Amino acid sequence: MNLGASAFRRKKRAVVLLPLLLVIAAPAPRVEILRSTGGLPAHIAGMFRDPFGFQQTDSGQYIVFDRRAHAIYAIAGDAATKIVDIGAEPGRVLEPTAFDLDPSDGSFVVADAPLRRPRVQLFTVDGRRLAGFTLPDRQKPRLVLESTVLNGIGSIQYTGGNVLINQPESGALVSELGPYGTPMRAFGALRATGQEGDDVHFALNAGLPLADPTGGYYFVFSAGVPLFRKYDAKGALIFERHVEGPEVDEYLRTMPTRWPAQRMADGDVLPIVPPAVRTARVDRGGRLWIALTAPFTYVYDAAGDKILTVQFKGASVLSPNSLFFTKDGRVLVTPGCYEFKINR
Repeated sequence: MNLGASAFRRKKRAVVLLPLLLVIAAPAPRVEILRSTGGLPAHIAGMFRDPFGFQQTDSGQYIVFDRRAHAIYAIAGDAATKIVDIGAEPGRVLEPTAFDLDPSDGSFVVADAPLRRPRVQLFTVDGRRLAGFTLPDRQKPRLVLESTVLNGIGSIQYTGGNVLINQPESGALVSELGPYGTPMRAFGALRATGQEGDDVHFALNAGLPLADPTGGYYFVFSAGVPLFRKYDAKGALIFERHVEGPEVDEYLRTMPTRWPAQRMADGDVLPIVPPAVRTARVDRGGRLWIALTAPFTYVYDAAGDKILTVQFKGASVLSPNSLFFTKDGRVLVTPGCYEFKINR
């Protein structure tokens, strides 16, 4: 009896001890603070009313797109020279929305909307007009961030000959057009939104078409459930990834299921859709950088995995509205016209 009871107690202890496991807490998400290593002198950066593009040619020439001033500037030393001025006529810009530069030769494109007609113009590095075209005007829902209307031609990517724009009302996410507006191709199926048949469907398919310097393309959706897609050089889908992290949780928590129409100051009655993404860009190593409406930027590798969360800090923490990657490993950021060194 005593031996049996002892054996029972030993067996019972073994049963009690087996379920004990070592619990390891998951590491907290890492946010890397990038501090400014330079940029335009304060007296030059301070003269711009709303810098919405700060880029550099491979030869070293800085170009600044000042959206509110309806102008493009070239920076040389301590001087800023206006090379494209305000105006509705060809060779000038009015109500500009987007800008991009080919770093190899310094030519650049500007999207604007004189008389509410979307237009794209191509310029040389010194501001001479090379080509341009006007797109059919279509009523669209408003994709608004603060005072900025992001849709229309809210984003443009210049590939050194053709341009990439987002025209979801055409039935594709990415439209590639020649310098005179000739359609070259369109690719990227619109995502299902549950708003099909409504203008909101197009707003939830608005976004940023991006060329990958290492090959292929990305498309980053600006509003709705945050996600991006990668396409190959022929426009075939490779993968789709959700943009996830604590920095987007509040946006998702408060995202409505209906976007009622509102009357605009210009008389239009259109739905207003708040975006989750301010801007995005692919660096020269093929990594995708997505700047959120919250002051954080996610970095993804070529496989679509998030590898880093970044905050840019100049005089204070920045919420980037444009990113540009130089050939020597710097990222140029607006507002503020700051430079940051990236060592990866």
